[in-house]
Amino acid sequence: MRQMLKTLCALSGVSGWEDEVRDYILQRALPQADEVETDALGNLYIFKKGAAAPARPIMICAHMDEVGLIITGIDDDGFLRFGFVGGVDRRVVLGKRVFVGPDAVPGVIGLKPKHLCTDEEMENTVPALESLYVDIGAASADEAREKVRLGDRGVFDPTVFEFGDGLLKAKALDDRVGCAAALKVLEKDLPMDTWFVFSVQEELGSRGAAVAAERIRPAYSIILEGTTAADVGGVSHGQEICYLGRGPVIPFMDRGTIAPRDFWERVTAIATENGIPWQVKEKIAGGTDASAIQRRCVGAKVITISAPLRNIHSPASVGKLSDIEPIPRLCALVLEELSRGF
Repeated sequence: MRQMLKTLCALSGVSGWEDEVRDYILQRALPQADEVETDALGNLYIFKKGAAAPARPIMICAHMDEVGLIITGIDDDGFLRFGFVGGVDRRVVLGKRVFVGPDAVPGVIGLKPKHLCTDEEMENTVPALESLYVDIGAASADEAREKVRLGDRGVFDPTVFEFGDGLLKAKALDDRVGCAAALKVLEKDLPMDTWFVFSVQEELGSRGAAVAAERIRPAYSIILEGTTAADVGGVSHGQEICYLGRGPVIPFMDRGTIAPRDFWERVTAIATENGIPWQVKEKIAGGTDASAIQRRCVGAKVITISAPLRNIHSPASVGKLSDIEPIPRLCALVLEELSRGF
């Protein structure tokens, strides 16, 4: 799983351009799949038969897309203007490497030099998006247009590396951790027929999951995700949300979903009974595809199993392998419980 996760994180998959990620997942999934479908939005549906057929479908969902940039303009001097795709913190992108368009043109995010800023601009701790640009080394607009087009996506530096005590840095751990976990579950002998949905455009409001929920109409859905951990210096007690090293996160509530109480209690009990450390969110924050599924498919019971991640939605998200690696096992155990008629 570790190497697969590294490969997935290095792929380019900004919302709306998930093709590389989808192609890789499809290649990995085909030997295990009984049916494969896609839809007009770009969702990938993998169906695998199990030992029994449930009365209503069971769905595991993980989103393929990541946050990034979209090119909105080209200055006369060849610099690129851009907007963010998904929620990106402007404070963390200055000076970062990016790769733009299908040819992965390298560039650097820059800012107006300090000595040219007004006093008011210097007093602002977070620069306005309009003051940022991508420098791809072009000397003119014409030269820049030979390399990129308006609407091209930009991804952060895809370098992945391990450091410290089992920590992993990557640009797209949200939500390639979920994709990798779902693929590992797919490799198992399943207790019942299961749909695996790899959704698109979660970072733009769970658009893919909304379509998938309407299409599959699941009775139960397990969402595999990454979630924000603020267990870093300078964050006061009670604001950390969750913590690296304490196991997968099984939230009872976030900003878009309240987990059904009976389902949440059973899933957390399964984790405890099987010696899998787990934690909750200690602050109501974030949102996942669970909300779209819960709203679009009335009566569906949803649960989210997440990996805690530092610096989420940034060029340097950080996760701990000991939190990530138990997720497929826990997901498979939940499927076994559902097959017994929970």
